[in-house]
Amino acid sequence: MPRQISYRWRLRELMAARGMFTVAELVPHLNERGITLSSSQVHRLVSGTPERLSLPVLATLCDILDCTPADLIATSAQNLPARRAAGEEAPINLAARRPTRVRLTPEG
Repeated sequence: MPRQISYRWRLRELMAARGMFTVAELVPHLNERGITLSSSQVHRLVSGTPERLSLPVLATLCDILDCTPADLIATSAQNLPARRAAGEEAPINLAARRPTRVRLTPEG
C-alpha cells in the first residue's frame, strides 16, 4: 500500500524553548562550531523548511540545542487509498468527455 511521508521542521520551536528568539542569537553558536553561514542563510534555515540540509549543519544544530535530529524533524506517514487496478470496471461519464457541439449561424 502506498504511503505519504511528511515532515515538520521544528528549529524555531526548539530555539524558543532554549531562550533563543532571533537569528542573531544563533549565528555565534554556529560560528563557534565552525559553521559559517550568512545571516540570510540562517534566517531561511530558522523561518522556513529546508529541502536540503548538510549533515554537519544538522549535527551542529543538534549540539547547540542539545537535541536529536528526530527532535528537529518531526516526521509522519499515512497510508494512501489504493488505486484502481487496470481493467477494473468504473462508470464512465461520457458527457464529461465529449465536447459540446458548436452551431454556426450566418451573420445578418
